Amino acid sequence: MLYLVGLGLNDEHDISLRGLEIVRRCEEVYLEAYTSVLTVPVARLEALYGRPVTVAERDFVESAIEPVLERARTAEIALLVVGDPFGATTHCDVLARAKALGVQTRVVHNASIMNAIGCCGVQLYRFGEAVSVPFFTDSWKPASFFDKLEANASLGLHSLLLVDIKTREPTLPSLARGRPVYLPPRFMTVRQAVGQVLEIAATRPGSGVGATSRAIGVARVGTESQVCVHGTLGELRSVDFGPPLHSLVLLGAMTEVEEQMLGSFCEEAASARHHTDRELERIDRAAERAARAYETGVIEAEGSGSESDEEDQH
Repeated sequence: MLYLVGLGLNDEHDISLRGLEIVRRCEEVYLEAYTSVLTVPVARLEALYGRPVTVAERDFVESAIEPVLERARTAEIALLVVGDPFGATTHCDVLARAKALGVQTRVVHNASIMNAIGCCGVQLYRFGEAVSVPFFTDSWKPASFFDKLEANASLGLHSLLLVDIKTREPTLPSLARGRPVYLPPRFMTVRQAVGQVLEIAATRPGSGVGATSRAIGVARVGTESQVCVHGTLGELRSVDFGPPLHSLVLLGAMTEVEEQMLGSFCEEAASARHHTDRELERIDRAAERAARAYETGVIEAEGSGSESDEEDQH
């Protein structure tokens, strides 16, 4: 049997009792570690679950998982997924491949950002299609996600924007050489997501999306340090949401009940902590360095102005 076990949003304790029972009897346990991340190290999962956990990076899950699926014909194997197993198309593909091989499968569900976003006070049934916002580069700025925002807005629906994360991202030059060199993890912030949305909106004056559009920024949903702040896109750009993971909600037409709940569940941007201008400059420079490192393979030392070749860094 191949089990896909949802871990929930926060730490090792968010696994369900059913999921925990399954993991403890499995012969092999893998943790999918690129569509999302937990807030704790793998060692804490191993300590509670009583099983060694192998971290499965993107290349493994997408290209090298067939031997694991073959072993699942005669062994019990678990693939742990942050959130819910159906929160990413990758996991649907794994299940499809397993079924094509005749492997028995079972899914254990859990909370994900797709349903936990109700924590901000707006109703889940009034959301349109969720969109993913990828990191822009100087040469690649896809705008297809904005089409979905416009479609949702035309129906008065809210939009959940799932912002990009890169946990094992090779540089373009290293890929060209056939010898991948991986960059440090990158986690898109509410500030970056808003900036990219407004960049596309500036080229579409009829979209109705702009700095005064109402939105909600959230961070670390499901944890004790959860943050929900509502305001305009312009206001949210400077709010300090703290560490990852972040998400953004672009509000559609609000009902009276939602307006009331918004005030109860979210902090107003005007009263939230904002970054100083100096902090924003530092944050933006760091984001620019990370983007350049991906395209050039050169990792710049923060604050020194010096650059070093990627092979020296890794």
